[in-house]
Amino acid sequence: KAGETLLVLGAAGGVGLAAVNLGKIMGAKVIAAASSDEKLELCKSYGADALINYSKEDLRERLKEITGGGVDVIYDPVGDKYAEPALRAMNWKGRYLVVGFAAGQIPSIPLNLALLKGCAIVGVFWGAFAEREPKANFQNITELFQWYQTGELKPHIQKTYSLEEAPQALYDMLERRAMGKLVVVP
Repeated sequence: KAGETLLVLGAAGGVGLAAVNLGKIMGAKVIAAASSDEKLELCKSYGADALINYSKEDLRERLKEITGGGVDVIYDPVGDKYAEPALRAMNWKGRYLVVGFAAGQIPSIPLNLALLKGCAIVGVFWGAFAEREPKANFQNITELFQWYQTGELKPHIQKTYSLEEAPQALYDMLERRAMGKLVVVP
């Protein structure tokens, strides 16, 4: 929502960068967190208001420093060791959006944190949403395409690979070199 603070973990990845872009479109203050300064520069070019390099900085402390109280929404496609410190920096009545586990480990989060923060932990699984709520999904897709057509939503394609180069594309993803989307074409 407009005026809320949005933390995007893995902010330079394909879905993370889209979340940064969408957060700005919706009027949020966006905090981008990623693993390198190079990735954060890309996030800055997409309008991120604050940047955190979580390979160098203490995520929880930086979030408290930036927000003064906590974040309202956490968008987490990463999981692993970043989930708990992010949740500990949650504002009262915030929302934690569990999008995926790109870092590999599914985190175990102490549920007392949800109680203490009065927050909601929400699973975001687009495939299930599209299947179970097709009308709402259609409305969302329509709105996304409108933002794309007006130039507000700007997908970032870092590199296009031929089908023969698909193994290299996968390797680049596994090595965390991808910023935005990597595309394989026949």
